[in-house]
Amino acid sequence: MNYRSLGRSGLMVSPLALGTFNFGGPTDEETSVRIIARAIDAGINLFDVANSYNEGRSEAYLGRALRESGRRDDLIVNTKVHFPVGPGPNDRGNSRHHIIRECERSLKRMGLDHIDMLQLHRPDFDIPAEETLSALNDLVRQGKVRYIGTSTHPAWKVYEAIAIAERRGWARPIAEQPPYNLLDRRVENELVPLCLAEGVSLLPYAPLAQGVLAGRYGSKAAPPADSRAITRGGTYADRVNEAGIAVGRKVAELAERAGLAGSHLALAWVKDRPGVAAPLFGPRTLEQLEDMLPVLELDFPTHLEAEFDALVPPGSAVTNFHNGCRWMKQVLDVEVPR
Repeated sequence: MNYRSLGRSGLMVSPLALGTFNFGGPTDEETSVRIIARAIDAGINLFDVANSYNEGRSEAYLGRALRESGRRDDLIVNTKVHFPVGPGPNDRGNSRHHIIRECERSLKRMGLDHIDMLQLHRPDFDIPAEETLSALNDLVRQGKVRYIGTSTHPAWKVYEAIAIAERRGWARPIAEQPPYNLLDRRVENELVPLCLAEGVSLLPYAPLAQGVLAGRYGSKAAPPADSRAITRGGTYADRVNEAGIAVGRKVAELAERAGLAGSHLALAWVKDRPGVAAPLFGPRTLEQLEDMLPVLELDFPTHLEAEFDALVPPGSAVTNFHNGCRWMKQVLDVEVPR
């Protein structure tokens, strides 16, 4: 397996990262631990979680699995802070108070003495960036956090963090975690060029477009009962549309001609995009993980790049995976590809 550099850091990461969003709901603890153990055996060394996932259970399950593996020093844990974890006005956001408190809670929940990377789960436009970055820098200096990053930030907020860190001599972001898949390529307009120029790696989430690019949806009107469109609803249901499903069918046809599974081809496409260190794959079952492990060593066929660009042109989108971002103002109006 070819490991990749994570930003300007000295960290080397596997070309796929394991997402833990399902752990603790719907995936139970024993299954979660088995999935993590299998990922470690397969060579995956980057594990993504957040303090807000399933009331902290995702972090707790990950911590148990890492302890039982006996390989904590070989593995990279990335957790995130921002979303509400309680009813109070200070139980959310990117304030110094919230970041430091939640870092301590994450360490305790996972049973770790340090977090390899702490990311801001979303930007906070109500808190001065200096306050946020100062808190993160203090955690790095204290040894509780090794590196910092961002998630689902507009390009200008990522650059703001870089500029402040450079000016102050503080810890600098090494990774950004955006939604990125064939159905929503808008990060290619500004974020990808910025990250390439500044040495910030991309850790894309939703690389299979919530299963749309894995062929899980026959139509928007009848989603699978165990899909996020049903189990989570809201934002997740809104990301599924007929235009995206039509593109998914075209990807499946291209994959069949290449002797591949559509899901493998779609994930390999994201994995091999410029600036990407490792897309996040978040399995619900051990079988789902096993199915995707071949992508670790699969190179996207370059002769299909033009075919993918014809389906969804670079920098454009047919579905809205930024619909959880209040800073994204663009409204999509797309036609079903023919």
